[in-house]
Amino acid sequence: MTNKPIEHYDSSDIQVLEGLEAVRKRPGMYIGTTSARGLHHLVWEIVDNAIDEALAGYCDDIEIIVNKDGSVTVKDDGRGIPVGIHPKTGISTVETVYTVLHAGGKFGGGGYKVSGGLHGVGASVVNALSKWVDVTVYKDSKIYNAKFSNGGHTDQSLTVIGDCSPDRTGTTVTFMPDAEIFKETTTFDYDVLRIRARELAFLNKGLRIILRDDREENKKDIFVYEGGIKEFVKMLNKNVTPIHEDIVYIEGVEDDVTLEVALQYNDGYNSSIHSFVNNITTPEGGTHEDGVKNSLTRIINSYGKANKLLKDNSDALTGDDVREGLTMVISAKVPDPQFEGQTKTKLGNSEVRKIAANIFAGEFERFLLEHPDQAKIIVEKAITASRARVAAKKARELTRRKGGLELTNQWGKLTDCSSKDATISEIFIVEGDSAAGSAKTGRDPATQAILPIRGKILNVEKARLDRILGNEEIRTIITAFGTGIGEEFDISKLRYHKIIIMTDADVDGAHIRTLLLTLFYRYFRPLIEQGHVYAAQPPLYSIKHGKTIKYVLDDDELNDYLKTLPENAKPEIGRMKGLGEMDPVELRDTTMSIESRVLKRIDLEDAVQADEIFQILMGEDVEPRRKFIEENALQVMNLDI
Repeated sequence: MTNKPIEHYDSSDIQVLEGLEAVRKRPGMYIGTTSARGLHHLVWEIVDNAIDEALAGYCDDIEIIVNKDGSVTVKDDGRGIPVGIHPKTGISTVETVYTVLHAGGKFGGGGYKVSGGLHGVGASVVNALSKWVDVTVYKDSKIYNAKFSNGGHTDQSLTVIGDCSPDRTGTTVTFMPDAEIFKETTTFDYDVLRIRARELAFLNKGLRIILRDDREENKKDIFVYEGGIKEFVKMLNKNVTPIHEDIVYIEGVEDDVTLEVALQYNDGYNSSIHSFVNNITTPEGGTHEDGVKNSLTRIINSYGKANKLLKDNSDALTGDDVREGLTMVISAKVPDPQFEGQTKTKLGNSEVRKIAANIFAGEFERFLLEHPDQAKIIVEKAITASRARVAAKKARELTRRKGGLELTNQWGKLTDCSSKDATISEIFIVEGDSAAGSAKTGRDPATQAILPIRGKILNVEKARLDRILGNEEIRTIITAFGTGIGEEFDISKLRYHKIIIMTDADVDGAHIRTLLLTLFYRYFRPLIEQGHVYAAQPPLYSIKHGKTIKYVLDDDELNDYLKTLPENAKPEIGRMKGLGEMDPVELRDTTMSIESRVLKRIDLEDAVQADEIFQILMGEDVEPRRKFIEENALQVMNLDI
């Protein structure tokens, strides 16, 4: 053992964070991130408290207001936070809820049977990460108010500020996010709020959610859906063609677990399944989703055999077969949900699997028996998918590597990198021979691979897997990635941790990028979810000033840079040509070099919105696509999924 100098280390070195200081010190532990996503999460923590009142049967209306000063107000007509002195803290319960972590009505005691949010830390976390918070409670014919600032310090203890009608109850919370915490942005995006507000209204039938933006005139949406998740499925299917008339709706309760399922099949080839627990989205699924899926497969097989739609000696339909063209929403209310998975959004309660399977099986079987014409359509859809699956299995064999990486399609050959370390390896998917030639010369051969494609690949939104696997260029992409596809997909075998789409900054380039993203979203979705997919950002302008050449991405960046130059400067501004017209050095320095490039990571902030956009842009119906492009003309070139 080597002798090391003894450093001072005693009790004084142990830091104790008082009150909400821990939240401000490590905000990511509580809200995941301090990016725009974390900023909007603050709104949902307050809204979730109001939703919990609705789940308990005490709240009919929730209003979310983005105020002119950038703060947000959330109003509800629930019971109102209790106002008495809390026996353990010695201060009002309102102040306790907003200044003490893990103080709330969600830890037993009969406050709530089920709840979402951060299980009792939501209000205090919002307070900790806000510049100021104002809480008003309407209760017992009185109006109570408390004020907090600078990360949760009490400015005004709970005080009676007026009287109100005995019928008036509820809580109004206004907060201003702290710019010291949210350094990226403190500006709320109305569209982000709108999508989640609409989703919450679907999940809580009859609840009215009003969203208003006072930063603009007449910007307001009201969401209320008496049909609940049935209307959710109807909305999800608005850009596709259903193959049977009725939306199947199933609801049941067992051992205090409530399950709602709505489903309808369409003539497409992809499934769109969205599951929730206590209004929290569960993109990784979990036991509630497993139970429903397992029952769906079993009941369709059983019905098909009993009604001679399936031959006695034929193989059973698989889960993939029965889910082709399926749009389904699953909403479970679980008293004590246990979440797991990479993002803590996968339900782990083992008992829920059986409960969900039991509730779904009985009601779905009854639907098939009572609607034989629709049942036949559903089963025959699955049988056709089964035949295509067998064909796809044969086609999949062609994507398996047979020695080395001599991967070639009719347009070109993969130029691989020398590194075998996936964590530092990148693959550029490049459109066009000229661009691919420049990219091969300008790349870093140690870590950067180049895969050329020509033109527009197959639109996978309109094709089954067997046809997709028959496409030469897509087979080459699959083989290059190394992950396999469909039931064989294994992300641990991914050969490149950065997959970079490099296309021209024009309409054709945007179309090619969207086709590739559709392929990745439908068949390689974990690559997007885990942050492996990027879009290269070639510059739009070059600015030459003296011996300096500056490249900028857009008009805003151009104008910002020009403002930094001396007044008498006469810079030469050139509009960049396509990737194929850049020489290797220029392409390397502007778009490929790790030191100087800009990449846009493709994120899945909202799976429902992503599904909807892909159906609009790549589906059969022309009118929704035309309308979308007209309304989003400025954003289409840089579509964030």
